[in-house]
Amino acid sequence: MLFDWFTVGAQTLNFLVLVWLMKRFLYKPVLDAIDAREKRIALALADAAAKKAEAQKECNEFQKKNEVFDQQRSEQLSQLKDEIKTERQRLLEEARQAANALRVKRQDALTSELQTLHQDIARRSRDEVLAIAQKVLTDLAGATLEERMVAVFAQRLRALDDTAKTGLAKALENASGTVLVRSAFALSPAQREAIQSALNETLSGNSPIQFATTPDLISGIELSANGWKVAWNIADFLASLEQRIGERIKEQSQPQVQPAAPEKAA
Repeated sequence: MLFDWFTVGAQTLNFLVLVWLMKRFLYKPVLDAIDAREKRIALALADAAAKKAEAQKECNEFQKKNEVFDQQRSEQLSQLKDEIKTERQRLLEEARQAANALRVKRQDALTSELQTLHQDIARRSRDEVLAIAQKVLTDLAGATLEERMVAVFAQRLRALDDTAKTGLAKALENASGTVLVRSAFALSPAQREAIQSALNETLSGNSPIQFATTPDLISGIELSANGWKVAWNIADFLASLEQRIGERIKEQSQPQVQPAAPEKAA
């Protein structure tokens, strides 16, 4: 059989041209399409992985936020409980203080009322005693209460002991001889003269006296000189009387202890 090199060469050339054409127009576009598809798939996988990672991150952040929220809620609840407890204690303390203040206020009001009542009773008792004494002296001795007070006070000046006289004389020296006599009532010239005479007899001299009226002495007379003082008034007697009356009332107000009944013999 004859070997036709021209035919072989032509077929070989055709095959090469076919291969080149297939590679140029078929194989390379297919490869490019495959590469492009692989790239798209890779990009899609990478995007999916990124989205998955982002979703996981967001999930973790959300879970962390939930944990923080739960912790904050627990702390806030605990703080709220503490605040409620503290506020409750504060309100209770305020209520207790208000109750104590009200009790003290009522006690003070009661004490003030009792003091006022006590003073009113003392004043009325003093007025009654003075009125009775004035009437008794007038009826029995034909003298007023003021006259008897001056007489008693002058007698007290004359009856001073040596120690009192020495103290009075020394007080007069330090006071430049000034003597002040205060009385709860206005002294007449005769009464002033009686007190002046009693003082002169006591000190064996002539010491000028300044007279003043002071109702607070409660029907009394007081002589003072540089801190030294001699006085007579009814307040002391009234205070003693008031003390005895108070003690008697206190005794009467105390519960009486009943003696125990004797046991009967079996």
